[in-house]
Amino acid sequence: MKVAIVGSTGYGGVELIRFLIHHPGVEITSVISASSAGESIAAGYPHLNQILMDTLDGVDPAEMKAKADVVFTATPSGVSTKLVPQLLAVGLKVIDLSGDFRLKSGEQYEHWYKHEPAPAELLQSAVYGLSEWYGKDVVGVPFISNPGCYPTAALLGLGPALQAGWIDGDSIIIDGKSGVSGAGRGVNLTSHYAEINENLKPYKVNRHQHIPEIEQVLQDVHGKPVTVTFTTHLTPMTRGIMCTMYAKLNGSYADHDFVQLYSEHYAGRRFVRVRPEGTWPATKEVYGSNYCDIGFSVDKRTQRVTIISVIDNVVKGAAGQAIQNLNLMMGWDETTGLSYVPVYP
Repeated sequence: MKVAIVGSTGYGGVELIRFLIHHPGVEITSVISASSAGESIAAGYPHLNQILMDTLDGVDPAEMKAKADVVFTATPSGVSTKLVPQLLAVGLKVIDLSGDFRLKSGEQYEHWYKHEPAPAELLQSAVYGLSEWYGKDVVGVPFISNPGCYPTAALLGLGPALQAGWIDGDSIIIDGKSGVSGAGRGVNLTSHYAEINENLKPYKVNRHQHIPEIEQVLQDVHGKPVTVTFTTHLTPMTRGIMCTMYAKLNGSYADHDFVQLYSEHYAGRRFVRVRPEGTWPATKEVYGSNYCDIGFSVDKRTQRVTIISVIDNVVKGAAGQAIQNLNLMMGWDETTGLSYVPVYP
């Protein structure tokens, strides 16, 4: 399978390169950047020197079609809206890592992302690729919208309990923390070393663009509208997301009940690891991998449950899940090219 990567100079794009180079069913035939066309990929990422010698191509759908079967679009929001229709029109399969096709409502997209939405028919045709929930839906389809990083951690952690009716859908609070790579490679005050080092700060409080994505999927899981409180924080680490989630219980449950429920729900799904009773995950334990680790604590005093979910935001939250979706799209084993042990320490 020949693949092209658009947005190869961003963290998501270069992480796609890192994994796809070792994928037995894939050949990278084009790395594409609108801002760095004509330059060597190793000029911006010297760690790829003598590993990937490609010169970055410009954005041209006809040239991509001549070189590739599948295109990964790891672009900023607002870019894929215009590019993806052109790629689909020339017969390419597309896995989009931007947020441009995750929301089914164009009005919602415009409100939260502040960009003009894609045509309604394209929004409806994009299959949402949360692999552990919609894996069967992506088999054989030409167009997948890859989930966001925070939604991946939050949805994998909340989904089984909400589907089972064990938690109240109107009581969910999500406390999300991300490493600085989530802000992208661009130079800005947010990711400036002096600003983030030895610091922990919230951002986009009650207005993060991942809120409607989380609520959209939880509504699908729950069968009725769900409203969440979602607060994001930037932490002084490179990679990792931790979502600590709180919800009111709809019955009497213990930690071991949640462990059993989740173990059964995710049985056979190799990239979700449910922690034993009394243990909770840390971001370092999934670093550089496609795993999502989940742990629980029931508080009988408050009749609430705490669910803790961790992922590597650049892998399971972006490139790794996109490759997992490619595997499912093509009918391959979903772990192909992804079975790496987390980097530790």
